[in-house]
Amino acid sequence: MVRTGMVTVSDGKARPQPMRLHLSLDMLSLQREEVDNSELKPAPLDSRSSCKQPKKDDPTATVAPSAPACPSPGQSGPEPCSSEPARPAGPGARTDTGLEEPPAKQLPVDAGERMVSVTRQKVGGLGLSIKGGSEHKLPILISRIFKGQAADETGKLFVGDAIIKVNGEPIVACHHDEAVNILRNAGDLVMLTVKHYRAATPFLQKSAENEPSAENDAQVTKQLQSLHLGEDGWRSPSTTSLCSNTQSLSRPGSRPASRPASGSFSPPRHTWVDVITVPLMMAYVTRYIFGTDKLRPNSFEVRGLNGSSTGVVHVDDALVLSQWLKHITDNIVGLTHLQMKLHNRNLPAHDHIEYMGWVNEGVLNNNQPWQNYKPRFMTLRGTDVTFFDTPPLNLSDWEQSAVQFKVYNCMFRVIKDSENVDERQHCFLIQTSGHDSRYLSVETRQELLRIENAWHQAVCCAVMKLGSKTFTVTTTAGKTAGLTLDWNMGFALYDSETKVYLWKYKFSQLKGSSDDGKARLKLHFQEPDTRLIDTKEMECSTLQGLLFCMHAFLTAKVASVDPAFLSSKTPMDVFPAAVTM
Repeated sequence: MVRTGMVTVSDGKARPQPMRLHLSLDMLSLQREEVDNSELKPAPLDSRSSCKQPKKDDPTATVAPSAPACPSPGQSGPEPCSSEPARPAGPGARTDTGLEEPPAKQLPVDAGERMVSVTRQKVGGLGLSIKGGSEHKLPILISRIFKGQAADETGKLFVGDAIIKVNGEPIVACHHDEAVNILRNAGDLVMLTVKHYRAATPFLQKSAENEPSAENDAQVTKQLQSLHLGEDGWRSPSTTSLCSNTQSLSRPGSRPASRPASGSFSPPRHTWVDVITVPLMMAYVTRYIFGTDKLRPNSFEVRGLNGSSTGVVHVDDALVLSQWLKHITDNIVGLTHLQMKLHNRNLPAHDHIEYMGWVNEGVLNNNQPWQNYKPRFMTLRGTDVTFFDTPPLNLSDWEQSAVQFKVYNCMFRVIKDSENVDERQHCFLIQTSGHDSRYLSVETRQELLRIENAWHQAVCCAVMKLGSKTFTVTTTAGKTAGLTLDWNMGFALYDSETKVYLWKYKFSQLKGSSDDGKARLKLHFQEPDTRLIDTKEMECSTLQGLLFCMHAFLTAKVASVDPAFLSSKTPMDVFPAAVTM
């Protein structure tokens, strides 16, 4: 589904600029609107000449781009066309009192569409009222602009303007109530595409002066409908005298001439042009300032696999921001899953990819923990958890990983909010036997849950592929033995000298364990007949690796009995006494 909306964008240094965000299934684009003036044909006017009156029999004459001076009857020199009192020559000109007079608003030409950016105010909103709607066979017309509020402060919106688009989306076919909802939910920065209809202005202004009532509204609607309804629907007045300021309408049902009269304009074409495009396949979206734990307020950034970046995209409305993040993330996750399926087609079942995605790893800096964060592309494939600097695109890329561990030699733990080392949220820890722990974070709670579920799936597959694992231990009698964890047999202690098993217990018979954190381990098994607890004590030089592997085998065994176990609970919570660290 394609989604669009207006946002502001910056590079983190310059002032944000308004742009349109366009989201498709596999691409995120930032667009700028451009006006094609190739068809714009202004009449050649001499500043000293009088304006040419339209012919009486020419119903297609249109308004010139500006109203030049016209000679009044009986006078030799040019006089202003407008019947209003004369104003100073230009903006900022001084009056007789010596004070500067602010420039007057110039009413727009009927023919062309205009783009106007309105910043919604906390009090007063957009500061305008509308009439019309498709149910009345009328466009959405601005019927009132409230002085000093958002629309008025633009200086570019007028009573009589028809709203054609809101944030690039056409609303010409919308009912009145639909248009109201669209405008109310358009965000804080609203880009309006409007077109002025001077013939409607007197009726709308008169309506604004009267007390609001259903009778007045119905009367104004009827007057507006009577202005012009031909086969082409609502159209702008096509004949305007430049000297007398009187307006006339083209005949109902008449068609515009194939070539506009001299002195007219063809409406310029508005098109959205891509400025930045970011492919979403394996893209990276973040709300944090790159490499830090500082959250950008109401902003995000998307970085593509090809090195492209949207820059800092700012959305004032928190709800709209969350919707954009959800839609973009959903598209990235969907494309990543598709890529996983394509990879898995060429891989054996025991080597399938369970997860691929971006995480952020905390990196030590000058002995200050987690001062920097580095993006890592994390994968869970077969028996391995792997971290890449860039995503693997083909089979040869999988051999160039930066870091790789066996999942059954690791422990996955979600960090509670109270345990976070800084302002980064949604953090987890991967503890590895014989290596430093890795402190990682993701952007959303949903992504953290996705990784947690994929981790347990990967552990189950790895253990079933592994089958058994033996660790060298020393018994209390000082003998060297091998403690075996076997998928079918359970726990077994094998005497290296006599080559016989000293004891065997099923995984289900383990009721608890304890250790000193260094080498000594106690396993507490329950005898099936007597229900008595039998404690086995030993020492292991790779104690942490043994504990992690025990946890992996127990997790996989429970999951094989109850497949719903993985999606309902965290395996670590099921064995509170099985592993004590």
